[in-house]
Amino acid sequence: MDLPVELTLEQQFRLQNLKGQVKNLSQEEAQEFLLEILRQMMVKDNLVKHLLKQA
Repeated sequence: MDLPVELTLEQQFRLQNLKGQVKNLSQEEAQEFLLEILRQMMVKDNLVKHLLKQA
């Protein structure tokens, strides 16, 4: 299986946009943002694992 490891053009644009938004966050806000992103990634991992079990 050939897995895509590069970001799409749309993802690159979204990343640049987020980069500008997080630049002005306080340390506490940045930590909260990071933890929320990590939580969402874990939820996504769980969803992918669940869907793969169903296949």
